Amino acid sequence: MMGPERYDVAVIGGGIHGAGVAQAAAAAGHRVLLIEKSGLGAGTSSRSSKLIHGGLRYLETGQVRLVYECLRERRILLRVAPELVRLEDFYLPLYRHTRRRDWQLLTGLSLYALLAGFSRGAGFRRLRPDALDDLDGLDREDLQAVYRYQDARTDDRALTRAVAASAASLGAHLALPAELLGGELRSDGCVIRYRRGEREVEANCRVLVNAAGPWANRVLDRITPRPPGARLELMQGTHIVVPGRAVRRCYYLENPRDGRGIFVLPWRGGTMVGTTETAFDGDPDTVTPRPSERRYLRSALLQHFPDFASALPASLPAFAGLRVLPAGDGHAFHRPRETRLITDRKARPRVLTIYGGKLTAYRATAAQVMNRLAAGLPAARPRGDTRRLPLTPVPEDWTG
Repeated sequence: MMGPERYDVAVIGGGIHGAGVAQAAAAAGHRVLLIEKSGLGAGTSSRSSKLIHGGLRYLETGQVRLVYECLRERRILLRVAPELVRLEDFYLPLYRHTRRRDWQLLTGLSLYALLAGFSRGAGFRRLRPDALDDLDGLDREDLQAVYRYQDARTDDRALTRAVAASAASLGAHLALPAELLGGELRSDGCVIRYRRGEREVEANCRVLVNAAGPWANRVLDRITPRPPGARLELMQGTHIVVPGRAVRRCYYLENPRDGRGIFVLPWRGGTMVGTTETAFDGDPDTVTPRPSERRYLRSALLQHFPDFASALPASLPAFAGLRVLPAGDGHAFHRPRETRLITDRKARPRVLTIYGGKLTAYRATAAQVMNRLAAGLPAARPRGDTRRLPLTPVPEDWTG
């Protein structure tokens, strides 16, 4: 084993939140280590709906603060990452059978625009009847109105790589791939052991940030004494992809079966449809789309775009990821989506675990993490401000 490395902040997990914390800590001038067991953005961060958005549906459950934060972060990302994050028109149809009525959509879209500060991408409008013919064959039976608003899209894994590359350019050390073997809490921090290739490495850090997403509690299990965590519930989200048949526009639809929102989006020459929300109780490494989820999404697509029937093979490509929600009773739709930060102690924490979080708000989450850790970190000279640091694409095989 080599001699111990020394860092102010060690981050476990190379998804968007781990990369975001590494960038924020390095920008603050700290010595940073990022450990990722497979590839950057290889887990949950590559299996999202690829949206940078406020979350229009969260207004229904009263999560106004979350929507405001995400819309603010959308504005920042549009400015610092123009090659990775792009505004696009989204179309929201209203049918006779739609559970949400016209006044509800108008209220929600108006509040969405208000929370966005009437900035670029904040407006919406109701389409004229003569504009409905250019909507990719959207079903017109019982169609009462279509609203157009704007949100942003990205390649989630490419964005994660760009944030990690920014962290590396600021001095962060990226161990890719590497696996955490264990850790031991000391009075002034944490000693961790990780394996990279054939080497086993020991590192001392003031603070360990656990950004392992669905694997977060497994990381805690490897630390002695075990730091406190939270009881969590994993929700599986699945998308199907129709190859070779791409819609030209982005749609936010209501599934008639249960009223859930479904996105239909162009993606890499095909059409992506998602997502689902299914309770998952198993090994996060084994998550895979379920036949019932495939049928659910296929049915939603055909109900709104019946012309797709001739283009759908018996089996469609699909991918599934896991979202971390606070454990609780009731339907997952009504659970709060705010990020939770759990530390081993209130003053000068040695371990901080991130539970949940939104792709759009990764930078704000990282800022909250750094604020929580500030008292226990040494004084340092800042190297940048993540609200202004540019993010640019890096090659898919980039590893730091």
